[in-house]
Amino acid sequence: MGPLSGIKVLEIAGIGPGPFCAMVLADLGAEVIRVDRAANVPNERPSRPPSDLLTRGRKSIAVDLKQPEGVELVRRLADQADALIEGFRPGVMERLGLGPDVLLERNPRLIYGRMTGWGQEGPIAQAAGHDINYIALTGALHHIGRAGEAPVPPLNLVGDFGGGGLLLAFGILAAIIERQTSGKGQVVDAAMVDGASLLMTMFHGMRAAGVFTDERGENLLDTGAHFYNTYETADGKYISVGSIEPQFYAELLRLTGLEGEDLPAQHDRSKWPEMKERLAKVFKTKTRDEWVQIMEGTDVCFAPVLTIPEAYEHPQNVARQTFVEVGGIKQPAPAPRFSRTPGAIERPPAIPGEHTREVLAAWGIGNDEIAKLEQAGAVRQAP
Repeated sequence: MGPLSGIKVLEIAGIGPGPFCAMVLADLGAEVIRVDRAANVPNERPSRPPSDLLTRGRKSIAVDLKQPEGVELVRRLADQADALIEGFRPGVMERLGLGPDVLLERNPRLIYGRMTGWGQEGPIAQAAGHDINYIALTGALHHIGRAGEAPVPPLNLVGDFGGGGLLLAFGILAAIIERQTSGKGQVVDAAMVDGASLLMTMFHGMRAAGVFTDERGENLLDTGAHFYNTYETADGKYISVGSIEPQFYAELLRLTGLEGEDLPAQHDRSKWPEMKERLAKVFKTKTRDEWVQIMEGTDVCFAPVLTIPEAYEHPQNVARQTFVEVGGIKQPAPAPRFSRTPGAIERPPAIPGEHTREVLAAWGIGNDEIAKLEQAGAVRQAP
């Protein structure tokens, strides 16, 4: 009953940002059918349920796209879909006979979502890559890390999930809204270099204004500032402070015992290294939990640096039910939240081909035809 209830999406199985996009849409109520490779269907039912949480919330059919019957089946399913998601290198879907020109001619209302790293064109469009490479090309990776140290990859959050999958989901929904006026589908070209660059917009503005340098670890938000940083505590754990505004900075000085001392101005960058050392010594005098007792809930802009299991148990996350258990696995709940049409995790990750017969029947493929497709090897049903 999520806000996307009634929207039908075909997801051509991939890894990373494409599945994340599909997961977000499914969490919010869309019917997303994952088209897995027939070769990935297990011969026996696994003893343990799948744990790839990016594939949660949707049913799986297994299709052999090397067979013409399999390709034609996907075309027929796309005829009924509102959107399609694919994450192959440029040209692969066209070579399969499933490119946007073919599918949009058959279904002019289809929103065709494409997810790539470098984009559909350009001198390195065909090169392999991963999140770390895409954000490196945008300038984002250069600015993540401490002064005098190597850049630090922020997991694969910036390219794959933020600049990639989330913006593809946003683009698909924007195209669906536009279709209400035009009646026409279109291609949504989401590239991680484009998305990660967009996420850096504020810093381009700060650089133009002369308040953001090209040196890593010397700026306001990249650990250059002592009041926006992480610090080790007496027990070897860490806390975070983000006391940017003057009133929050005053609270930081008060609760660390530095209030009233002869200190440099907050934004005197020449004194930032010295102030980092002073705060580092202060925070090492108490454990992380002791600082939580002192600072949590105040206007310091403070939080303990938690592990994933610790995040599950934090009272704020418990109160918000930020994490839920589905299929025996603790995981993030759908976001954002809706007052009238809440999202939900409809089902745990599926085994490839688990719902082949069920989905094809529901999408109008007769039982005799399903049997012929199975016999030809064009589709497979998991045990």
